[in-house]
Amino acid sequence: MNIGLFNESFPPVMDGVAVAVENTAIGLSKLGHDTSVVTPYCPNRNIEHLFNMVEYPSIPVPFRSPYRVGLPILGRSFARDLHRTSFDILHAHSPFSAGQLARKKARKAGIPFIATFHSKFKDDFSRVIKNKAIVNAMVKQIISFYDCAEEVWIPQPAVVETLREYGYKGKVEVVPNGVDFSGLTDYAQKVKYKQQLDIAPNTKVLLFVGQHIYEKNLKFILDSLYCLKRVSYKMFFVGEGYARKDLVKLTESYGLSSNVDFIGTITDRSRLNTYFRAADLFLFPSKYDNAPLVVREAAAALAPSLLLEHSTAAEVIVNDHNGFLATEDVNVYADAIARILNADISSIAYNASQTLCTSWHDVALETADRYKQLILRKSHKPILAT
Repeated sequence: MNIGLFNESFPPVMDGVAVAVENTAIGLSKLGHDTSVVTPYCPNRNIEHLFNMVEYPSIPVPFRSPYRVGLPILGRSFARDLHRTSFDILHAHSPFSAGQLARKKARKAGIPFIATFHSKFKDDFSRVIKNKAIVNAMVKQIISFYDCAEEVWIPQPAVVETLREYGYKGKVEVVPNGVDFSGLTDYAQKVKYKQQLDIAPNTKVLLFVGQHIYEKNLKFILDSLYCLKRVSYKMFFVGEGYARKDLVKLTESYGLSSNVDFIGTITDRSRLNTYFRAADLFLFPSKYDNAPLVVREAAAALAPSLLLEHSTAAEVIVNDHNGFLATEDVNVYADAIARILNADISSIAYNASQTLCTSWHDVALETADRYKQLILRKSHKPILAT
């Protein structure tokens, strides 16, 4: 098959959707499919991949570095190249410029068009636009985009609640994300990775990886750490975002600077995996995320997560079995951290790795099979197996 994957972000922009698109492209290419990723141009991008990279002009998003706004209308050669490419199926992971390109191309070519719903866009809109009528109109436009797709995919079942809240009434298909990190099988090996980070073996390591934005409840993490007593720990925040400077200042005002480090973005996946493997507990109190890939990546490294009860992200967690849940109260969350770090959680860490982790190879196999069936229904022609 000749497959097109369209998304607004792609490495070196290191969010969950970008990582998912990259690994899907790698997996499909390894299966022998001619795969192209269509995305806005980003400086310092390594374009040596198994798949094709098709970039179009872009400009930086104000106050949201390293994100870019795609401007495909300015790319004459890009438009020509895209027009000449004969795809069998197009898959959009964003409803914005990349997704609109996929939708229009699929309609003109008469080929299947899939769209995956990853993010709570309404929360993003509401942060910068205070007029509810405008926000609701923008959400309506988002849903009209998904209404155009032959299939709408979501990464875990609870995400459908957000889609329904936004007004989408169609059918959805659950296609989970995978994990590209090789699993850690021996909990005792965490000591070795702590040493690589110059951390004493008995020091407990807490970790957050993701965008440093208030929507992810990062102030709540610092408020909880301020309440945390009688625990020797090191907390790492990995990532970038508009809230980072304020979070660093808050850390200093709380007197937590000796315990909390802000690492910045890590694009080297092997180095990032060292932080996951050194971690005893992954903190993720976000109500903003739908199906956070980082929770699964942490699980592969035997670092179970502490999430908030009733959050969409917490759907895959059974408390004290493959992770931990707490209410959105800083004292309760701090007590949960202390309880977890003072207990033997090796069996829970192992359960997390067994229940939350699927390889990207298996995801690519399922994705390719679904693509073939869609092409078959659309064209009424037999598709040869690979």
